[in-house]
Amino acid sequence: MSGLHESLKLQQTPRMKQATLLLALTGWMDGGMVSSGTIKHLMDGRTLTRVGRIEPGGFYIDNFPGPMEVAALFRPHVKYENGMVTSFESASNEFYADPAENMAFFLGKEPNLNWPRFGDCLFEVCLRLGVKRIIFMGSFGGTVPHTREPRMYGSVSGSDLLPLLKQHDLKPSDYEGPGSFATYLLIEAPKHEIEMLSISVEIPGYLEGLNPLSIEAVARRLARILDVSVNVDKLRKASNSWEQQVTEAVQKDDNLAATVRKLEEKYDNELIGVKVEDEEDDDDDDDDEDED
Repeated sequence: MSGLHESLKLQQTPRMKQATLLLALTGWMDGGMVSSGTIKHLMDGRTLTRVGRIEPGGFYIDNFPGPMEVAALFRPHVKYENGMVTSFESASNEFYADPAENMAFFLGKEPNLNWPRFGDCLFEVCLRLGVKRIIFMGSFGGTVPHTREPRMYGSVSGSDLLPLLKQHDLKPSDYEGPGSFATYLLIEAPKHEIEMLSISVEIPGYLEGLNPLSIEAVARRLARILDVSVNVDKLRKASNSWEQQVTEAVQKDDNLAATVRKLEEKYDNELIGVKVEDEEDDDDDDDDEDED
């Protein structure tokens, strides 16, 4: 694959068997830092092998022409202190492995350019590590209120994997609009004999910044999917503090408070509807058993 040797810098590639790669990308689907925050929590406390990285050159736009507020979204973040540059943040794309748990991790930034070559780099690492399953976690702003459990949606790389969505309480994704790099990977994964599950978490559209409640919810769901133990005590404490702070801020804004109450009512009514449908499905199953 032409160009991979310039972009892909590997240090160690421990061989695993039927391993899972957990994939997080900052940028398009990292609202509330759910994607990056979840994988960082899952990596915390593990004995990890540093596998390598994808070099940023050729994958990102550093200087986008246009108004300053637009161009600022693409330029690297820098910091000066006492006349000297102390920080210059370019895109980071790092691979790690936990051979003991048969898991790998990728924490990177969604590429602006050349998705095929970036994808080839990722799949090459999967091949070398023995990865046969990729799980991506992302987020999007929606109508779920901050006082309720975030909704989770799922997409898979093949129709044979659709039962996984029901098994793990993920609503099948129904969406039309701008695509993400994760969507590109869903299409490409079968060509590399890899299964892929993409989880999209709905977070409150009226909030910005870190969302520990959603990070905790995704961490719990991934622990169940992977059948591994994940300590969420720190996240639980952060979630409680975050929810209290947000609620206090919302109560100071009458219009926003009214909006949140409407969202809560809608959320609860939809939840009741889902429970009724589930009970009807269970009754239908019982009827089928009686007929047998």
